[in-house]
Amino acid sequence: MRSVLVTGGSSGIGAATVRRFAHGGDQVWFTYRLGRDRAHAIVAELEQGGWPPPSAFELSQGDWQSHRALLADLPGPVDVLVNNAAVGSTTVEWHAPGPPEARDQAFFQINCVGPLWLIQQLAPAMLSRGYGKIVNISSVHGGVSQFPGFHIADGMSKAALAYLTRQLAAELAHSPVDVFALCPGAVETSMFEASTLAGLTPQERRELEQRLPKGRLIRPAEIAELIWWLCGEAAAVLHGAVIDASMGLGTHPGLLTGQVIASHGRSGTVADPKTDARAGGD
Repeated sequence: MRSVLVTGGSSGIGAATVRRFAHGGDQVWFTYRLGRDRAHAIVAELEQGGWPPPSAFELSQGDWQSHRALLADLPGPVDVLVNNAAVGSTTVEWHAPGPPEARDQAFFQINCVGPLWLIQQLAPAMLSRGYGKIVNISSVHGGVSQFPGFHIADGMSKAALAYLTRQLAAELAHSPVDVFALCPGAVETSMFEASTLAGLTPQERRELEQRLPKGRLIRPAEIAELIWWLCGEAAAVLHGAVIDASMGLGTHPGLLTGQVIASHGRSGTVADPKTDARAGGD
C-alpha cells in the first residue's frame, strides 16, 4: 500500500483524485484550506464504503509555518505527491482580498512556491527509499498555451510549475523518482465555475460548452484517472513530460476565448467579450 498526499483534495480534481487512489487501495492523505466540511464528508464517504479511510489536514499552501505543521502531522513518509492545490483568477480573491499586487503575489506563492516547498521537503525521503511519484497539476493556460484576456500572473504561475517539472525531471533523470506535469483544460470544477461560468446565462453556458472540444466540459474523474495512471509503472517513460490534458483546447484556445463560426466546412473565430473566461481552464 502506497501513501499518497494530495493537496487541495476537498473538491474538484483533488477530491476525484483522493477517491481514485483510495479505490485503488492506497492510503491517502489530503489537504484543504476552506473546505473543512467537504473534507470530512469525503473521509466519511470512503470509510463507509469500505475503502482505506483517508485523513484530511488543513494547509495554507505557500505559508512556511503551515507547511512545517503539515509535515509534522503526517503519519508517515509520502510515496506519491500530487500537487493539485491552486488558485484561479477569481478564487485568488478568497485568499488575497487586498490590492491587485497582493493577488499577483498569491498566484505565485500558492501555485508554484507551495509545490516547490513540498517537493523539497518530501523528495529526499523518496530518493532514500528508492521510490517516488510526483504529479504537478498545472493548467492549459500557461503550462501549454496562451489565452488572451486571462490573468497574466495566473498563467505565469502555471508556466513556472511546468518549468519546475522539467527542471526536477532533469535533476532526477537517473533516480527512482518520476515527475510529471498535467495541464487540464476546461474542467467542471468550482474554480472554473467561479472564474468563467458563474457570470453566464444558461444559454451562454450552453453555447460556451458547445464551442469546447467534444462539445463538453472535462469531468474531474477523467483527470483523476490520468493522475492515477501516471503513478503506475507504465508511465515511467513519460518522466519529465508536461502533458496537455485539455481535450484539444491547448491547440485551439480560440474555442474558449472566441466564437467559432462554421460555414461550408470552414471555420474561424471572432472575439466574444462574454467568454474571455479569465481563468485558463482551472
